[in-house]
Amino acid sequence: MRLLYVILLLATIVCKGQFNPSEIEIIRDQWGVPHIYASTDPQVSYGLAWAHAEDDFKTIQEILLAAKQMMGRYQGPDGAPIDYVVGLLRCEEIVKEHLDEVDPAFIKIAEGYVAGLNAYAEAHKEEVLVKKAFPVSITDIFKAYVLQLAVQDGADNLIRNLFDGKVDTVDFETKGSNAFAISRKKTTSEEVFLAVNSHQPLEGPAAWYEAHLVSDEGWNMLGGLFPGGPVIFHGTNEHLGWAHTVNYFDKRDVFQLEMHPDKENLYRVDDEWLQLEKRKIKLKVKVFLGIKIGVKRDAFYSIYGPVVKNDKGAFAFHMAVFDEIRAIEQWYKMNKATNLAEFKEALSMTAIPSFNIVYADKYDSLFYVGNGKVPERNPNYDWSTTLPGNISEIIPQYYHPFYDLPQITNPSSGYLFNTNNGAFNATATSDNLKPADFDSTMGYRAYDNNRSYRFMELIDQYDQLSWNDFLDIKYDATLPDSLVYWIDLNPVFDLDPAQADSAEQVLKIIQSWDKKADVNAMGAAHLNILYKGLARVSDKIDVKNVSTEQYYKAVDYVRRYLLHYFGKIDVTLGEYQKLVRGNEEYPIGGLPDVIAAMHSDYMGEGKVRAKTGESYIMMVRYPKEGLPIIETVNVFGASNRPDSPHYDDQISLFLSQKRKPMTLNIDEVRKNAERIYHPE
Repeated sequence: MRLLYVILLLATIVCKGQFNPSEIEIIRDQWGVPHIYASTDPQVSYGLAWAHAEDDFKTIQEILLAAKQMMGRYQGPDGAPIDYVVGLLRCEEIVKEHLDEVDPAFIKIAEGYVAGLNAYAEAHKEEVLVKKAFPVSITDIFKAYVLQLAVQDGADNLIRNLFDGKVDTVDFETKGSNAFAISRKKTTSEEVFLAVNSHQPLEGPAAWYEAHLVSDEGWNMLGGLFPGGPVIFHGTNEHLGWAHTVNYFDKRDVFQLEMHPDKENLYRVDDEWLQLEKRKIKLKVKVFLGIKIGVKRDAFYSIYGPVVKNDKGAFAFHMAVFDEIRAIEQWYKMNKATNLAEFKEALSMTAIPSFNIVYADKYDSLFYVGNGKVPERNPNYDWSTTLPGNISEIIPQYYHPFYDLPQITNPSSGYLFNTNNGAFNATATSDNLKPADFDSTMGYRAYDNNRSYRFMELIDQYDQLSWNDFLDIKYDATLPDSLVYWIDLNPVFDLDPAQADSAEQVLKIIQSWDKKADVNAMGAAHLNILYKGLARVSDKIDVKNVSTEQYYKAVDYVRRYLLHYFGKIDVTLGEYQKLVRGNEEYPIGGLPDVIAAMHSDYMGEGKVRAKTGESYIMMVRYPKEGLPIIETVNVFGASNRPDSPHYDDQISLFLSQKRKPMTLNIDEVRKNAERIYHPE
């Protein structure tokens, strides 16, 4: 195992010579989207690394700097906690331990990607953020995805809560994603429809980048990936496509250790006292003018996992990412699948630790799975809360196989969906799964949200859908009749305006609003301000039983907010909420948990800035014959470099809810290319 690790490190140094850039084509279309073509898959991955670095080298570096525990050198004291978390999670040890489980064929893909990044860094030394950050190694790529997937599954919040003494795990609020698939029998055009609509941050390490990967070895995949990703994470190939959404089952186990009353760092397991493993995590922190100082911080480990000490005791935690590094290999095999059987074979790896999958293909197959790497847990314990960390039998030894996961193939209803709602509502009621049929310790939650309720309201209107009907559903921005936000807002619509005193006009605007979150809606802005106002005092109120007096106070808060910042009450959503790119601001619609969702953060002067939600959108039709018909849009453009013409050239399409046509036909791409060149 250690020998393989060393061999791969050495391979990183020499692998550049294995790739001839002149044999790799980067074909930029009119939107600047890279279509990478080469004869072999590793060459394609090389080209992807180069092209993505051209568009966003800074973000790729930040991800790799975190994996290499070099954020303190880059960001100073602000980056040091990230380096500590990477050490606490033991990302490097996890990769070393499991690297020999990775398919050698995929190692070659990783080699290609690493060679492409290192070549770009060598050719553009002025863009390197931290000296000695390059060359990166294959293991750095795997470490980066151990870290990113741990964060996706809530490791950052969990560690923060443990350090703060908030022992019970707290689920972070979903920012939302949508995935819809409609079978041929339910469409008027006899095409299969698929909507790939993940609601991710608009910028940063988890923002979508669009690419098309083509080789003579059968790789022809278009879709989205995150910075540092050597493959497509979701999208479509010639045969099939899928969309991811975040799902909510029990992904994290927390154990309270029984510490010795007198002897430091001893904890009891069964009838034996064990010593916590103690490590010094060495951090380099930039403090001033590039001067770096060394810092050491203790980290502790038990047989249950990493340990955090707080005022309440010592707590260990465990996540599936500690036992698995092959997620990006599984995505690669999903990229290469040509039918549902091959796709399921890739999923049987259960290497991707979470994410729902909604799938469709040209053969008229639909499929949904509440995907995850889920431990087989002892049913004698309550896994929904903190667990006793003094019993060895409680430690899970195995993971559920793929066939144990909640999944549906070809429902009679002719459609599948997920909007981050629970796994047991994915289609029509008659086709849905039953929670009682699954191991309760898996922790799959049975719940719905505003988007799932709204989708059900819409889909029930159709025996068959046209393409325009499908687009109407995808871009719907109307809340359902009854709201299911974290804070109950339904009583606001029943308050007596006459009792609102000076806020009467505000309440009337909210109550007369049609619940559509378009840029011209006033009630949308008002409700969002009201919701944020209640959220600010959520630690002082019962969010599920807000008093009438508290609702009236919240309405008056909206009045005072609008008058203070806008000097008027009749403020539209577009005046209040902005999409920002560089120095430009654009009115944008959407609210949290409408289908066309948008979450925003305060940006100053009373306005909020769109931060997470509608971003990369792919809409696909699979006809009976020929290639899929694909339309996509990314919120800003293909490049994150402000001097690029593709920095913001998709904004007008995005805001007008239009998309650009895309194709998997590489000859067609070449014919209409803006530029064709080699990565050198």
